[in-house]
Amino acid sequence: MAARTKRAGSKPFANKKWYNPQVHSGWDKHMTTLGRRRKAIIAHKTYLAAGRSLQALSNVTKDATTKRLSALDARYFFRKHQETGK
Repeated sequence: MAARTKRAGSKPFANKKWYNPQVHSGWDKHMTTLGRRRKAIIAHKTYLAAGRSLQALSNVTKDATTKRLSALDARYFFRKHQETGK
């Protein structure tokens, strides 16, 4: 596999920020579990959308605490979606 190289005139790959969430919920790792989940569901309106958003955050973050908490919240929302269908 060929090594990734930058094209002339472009920024280095490490500095490229590509994750731009469409909805900003106010979710923060320092909030309580109930507070984080309340903010996410209010912003996204459905369990599935909230779960997908938090799973995306979990996949791109480098912070271990954020990764763990967003993955837990995403699993919670996916489980709620399965139970209620909303």
